[in-house]
Amino acid sequence: MFKPNEKTTATLPAIAIRGLAPFPNTDVRTEVGRSLSKSALLEAERNHESHVILLVQKNPTVENPTQEDMLTYGIVAKIGIKIKLPNGNFKVKFDPIMRAEIQSFEQDDPFFMVKFETRPAVQDNVDEEVALVRMIVKQVMENAQSILHNPKQCLEAVQAGISTDKLADKLASNLKISENHKFKYLETASIEKRLNYLLQDIEKERHMSEIEEKINRTVKKNIDENQREYYLREKLRAIQEELGDKVKKESEIETMRKQILEKKMPKHIEEKALYELSRYETLPASSGESGVIRTYLDFLIDLPWHEQSDDETDIKKAEAALEETHFGLEKVKERIVEYLAVKLLTGKNPQTILCLVGPPGVGKTSLAQSIASALNRQFVKQSLGGVKDESEIRGHRRTYLGALPGRILQGMRKAKVMNPLFLLDEIDKLGSDYKGDPSAAMLEVLDPEQNARFSDHYLEDQYDLSQVLFITTANYLGNIPAPLRDRMEIIELSSYTEIEKYNIAKKHLIRKQLEKHGLDPKKITIDDEAVMRMVREYTREAGVRQLDRLFGTITRKAIKKILGDKVDHVHVTEDNINDFLGKPKYTSHLADKEPQIGVATGLAYTQFGGDTLAVEVAYYKGSGKLSLTGSLGDVMKESAEAALSFIKANYDKFSIEKHLFEDSNVHIHVPEGSIPKDGPSAGVTIALALISALTKRKVDHTIGMTGEITLRGRVLPIGGLKEKAIAAHRSGLKMILIPTENKRDIDDIPDEVRNNLKIELVDHMDDVVNYALLEK
Repeated sequence: MFKPNEKTTATLPAIAIRGLAPFPNTDVRTEVGRSLSKSALLEAERNHESHVILLVQKNPTVENPTQEDMLTYGIVAKIGIKIKLPNGNFKVKFDPIMRAEIQSFEQDDPFFMVKFETRPAVQDNVDEEVALVRMIVKQVMENAQSILHNPKQCLEAVQAGISTDKLADKLASNLKISENHKFKYLETASIEKRLNYLLQDIEKERHMSEIEEKINRTVKKNIDENQREYYLREKLRAIQEELGDKVKKESEIETMRKQILEKKMPKHIEEKALYELSRYETLPASSGESGVIRTYLDFLIDLPWHEQSDDETDIKKAEAALEETHFGLEKVKERIVEYLAVKLLTGKNPQTILCLVGPPGVGKTSLAQSIASALNRQFVKQSLGGVKDESEIRGHRRTYLGALPGRILQGMRKAKVMNPLFLLDEIDKLGSDYKGDPSAAMLEVLDPEQNARFSDHYLEDQYDLSQVLFITTANYLGNIPAPLRDRMEIIELSSYTEIEKYNIAKKHLIRKQLEKHGLDPKKITIDDEAVMRMVREYTREAGVRQLDRLFGTITRKAIKKILGDKVDHVHVTEDNINDFLGKPKYTSHLADKEPQIGVATGLAYTQFGGDTLAVEVAYYKGSGKLSLTGSLGDVMKESAEAALSFIKANYDKFSIEKHLFEDSNVHIHVPEGSIPKDGPSAGVTIALALISALTKRKVDHTIGMTGEITLRGRVLPIGGLKEKAIAAHRSGLKMILIPTENKRDIDDIPDEVRNNLKIELVDHMDDVVNYALLEK
């Protein structure tokens, strides 16, 4: 039907094959599984004497090819052997006859039907073909193993003396090149051209084989044969060095050069970056120095050099943002608004370093985040707790393997702008050891006069930190070195009062826990009285972390009731709160119900807030000794001794019998002995209890007092008046006695407390006696 030496135009069913290039004079074995191909196979057997045309798919991954997915040349072939497989596909051996050029697709369903014209082999110059054949045969005989897939079969064909046309097809089919590169042999009818292609491809493969052999020799010189894994790695390295990723590296270097120029770094930094890039370009990829330089360049490119975010320009809006997230803390909010106002007026960044000092849980870190949000600045945080190495701040020199920039520049890299809000958390927890003192390095960071030229060892140059708003936090101001403390504006965040905790709970904590647990606010109600009872009886802390956890407990138990007991609504009251939280953990001291002899009520200030403190005095026959009990600190013991000395020196003024001091032992006790107590502010309370006991006069149980006493009876100022006044009001006292010099602090006391508590100022112990001691 088809003669190899004649052109014929015909139409046959077509089968698309992929992943291989078919040639005349060879066997083509493939699996036929696609429905189009199986239909074409059956049609060829029924109506075309088992003749088909094999089309070659350009992309083997295409599952449902169209006309555009085929090469314009194919092979006319006859179905030789067909075996049906268990999966329904056919394993077919085709006998290719000759090349064909596709002219048109007559149909594409249920199978391809193709019109084509056969292309007989073309013989051009016989002498040149003979010369080419000799050259090819010589190369095949010398390099058959390295360039051919079936060297033995091909050598037998060469020695058998087959025609030039068949030799070209046989060798092309077995050549160790990709199938896509073999398509040119399929499309070329000229024998001479195919022989030239063969010679070129054989030469390429021979050259590649020589390079591989060279790589193998290079690798084997450096490694032991038993080190298999190392051998493979070295081989890969040698391949990369021989063939190289030169194009890739050149492209990478050009990209980095473009990035460096686009960053608009300071001139000297840009010159340094370009110099390091030129060094990187000359170093091999396997060099350790190459990786160090690449990391350094990436760091320079990532650092912000001129990028800035736009600050909020509406002062009212910034105030509202701070009010929305934090209750109270008026001094801090006012200071931030002042900062923004100065910036708007001057157009410059005020050189301010704020240090928020306060006990744990009062919201220092979250306040810094809110300030960043209110000012529309990027927020970056670095925790300094436990940092002992100066290099953590200044970075490591690049001479060290694995060197890194310091935490400050790492934070700037993360912020991606020159003017973030940078929080340095727990600055009072900085340590020091033989590697240096990081607090000394912080002096440069937090000094507005120096931080425009901050020096990092890794950067090896100066970096401008003057646009950064630094905020630091600390629990204990005494742990911060004096030179560092001097560079910061200290803002103290005192413990929250009960009223503040109540408001924080109502405005923030309850809503936060409901959102966190996915509970609809309509399904739970927590009474105000229950909230206040939680504050008083279930927590004793400066902040609100434990209170927040308690609301989480209530929310989870409420969800359990709603889902388990099938209730629609949960109501938490002052009476049923024990069902959610158990028994109260703490009790607030209440004022005595009646006046007593030798018992006075003092006011104490702890890190958890204020509290009342009973001081008890008893005397009995003895030798004039003084006993102090109740876990008292040294300062409090000295206050007791000073109070007793004052009374001894003024016994006649208070109508005390002198012999009592010589014939009696005095015992001063402060209840709750397991709780340590210290400080001078209980001096007047101890003195009044002593006078009461020695004169047998009762102390007014509705009066509380605080103040340090001197040997002359003067009453000196104390701290924590706001918290002490709140504790007095809570415990049911009607009046408090405070030092006159604390008059300035009365404005800090909440209005609710001031309106219900009488506050009297005292200068001397005589004033305290007049107010608090009752007549016999």
